Amino acid sequence: MDTTTDLATRVGHALKARNLLLATAESCTGGGVAQAITDIAGSSEWFDCGFVTYSNASKNELLDISEALIAQHGAVSVEIAAAMAEAAVANSNSNVAVSTTGIAGPGGAVPGKPVGTVCFGWKIGDQTVTERLVFSGDRRAVREQSVQHSLQGLLRLLT
Repeated sequence: MDTTTDLATRVGHALKARNLLLATAESCTGGGVAQAITDIAGSSEWFDCGFVTYSNASKNELLDISEALIAQHGAVSVEIAAAMAEAAVANSNSNVAVSTTGIAGPGGAVPGKPVGTVCFGWKIGDQTVTERLVFSGDRRAVREQSVQHSLQGLLRLLT
């Protein structure tokens, strides 16, 4: 299995080869994807910015995600993950984005959304892809798995 550093390095090479810039929009990972990316020397060549929008209010204020959409689907949904990725591109100089929103635990579970539920969004060009997974483990494990899955999804989109 690839380490987070390996994945981030491969994402960087793929972005640089295609002359693309990445933005992140993160909730449950709290900037972990952006940290993994910026841990790579030279990442300023292919990383534009990161939005950490942990609260619903920040999703609305920083990413222009409507309160109605959040109320309709819940902050942890593929609809919000898609909107976050799309907004990250719209509100930056990037042409690629990844987003995460989820319930890392130990609390926060709601019916149909247990602890470990994470929704992802990836945006490149006109394409937005989403995915919903449920990870096991404690808060740290859920967040680490989410960062790695975010990077793996970017690699799938870019290669």
